[in-house]
Amino acid sequence: MESIPTPVLNPPLHQVPVLETARLLMRGYKPSDFEQYVAMWSDPKFYRYLTPRPMVEEEVWATMLRSIGHWALMGFGFWAIEEKETGAFIGAVGFADPKRDIVPSSHGAPEIGWVLAASAHGKGYATEAVAAAIAWGDAHFGAVRTVCIIHPANKASLRLAEKFGYRPYHRTTYKDQPTVMLERFGKE
Repeated sequence: MESIPTPVLNPPLHQVPVLETARLLMRGYKPSDFEQYVAMWSDPKFYRYLTPRPMVEEEVWATMLRSIGHWALMGFGFWAIEEKETGAFIGAVGFADPKRDIVPSSHGAPEIGWVLAASAHGKGYATEAVAAAIAWGDAHFGAVRTVCIIHPANKASLRLAEKFGYRPYHRTTYKDQPTVMLERFGKE
């Protein structure tokens, strides 16, 4: 009987670096993260400042794939955040160039973002994850401008952005939501 050749898959164009903090593991997405991510996006405490409604499975899947694509094409993207103690997927942090239809345009500037499950709020995890992401960004991007957008009612995220040197430079509306645009200039 003739054997059927096994297809050879091309290796990933860019491996997602693994970052560790005292309590967190930041890594590329795994298929097993999907179910927990869908659950997060159905929790109003999670999405309330991100979108007016929960994201459906198709949208969550596209979000995960978009991050994987960023790593492959741009050499940066979002990390899945895993709590070391439990191994639970608790959110995501990272950089993207989402090509937003926003005025003023921020195209070309890496945009940092972070989202954590409501159960992970108030534990300092966002501070740990953002610190690690920014350190990685400073080492890889150098002294470039990075940006972020935050809903003005999201006081915790605004405080966190400010803690890491992000300063407001414009207020606008994005997808019918009030939005604060912030910027930071990296270090060599």
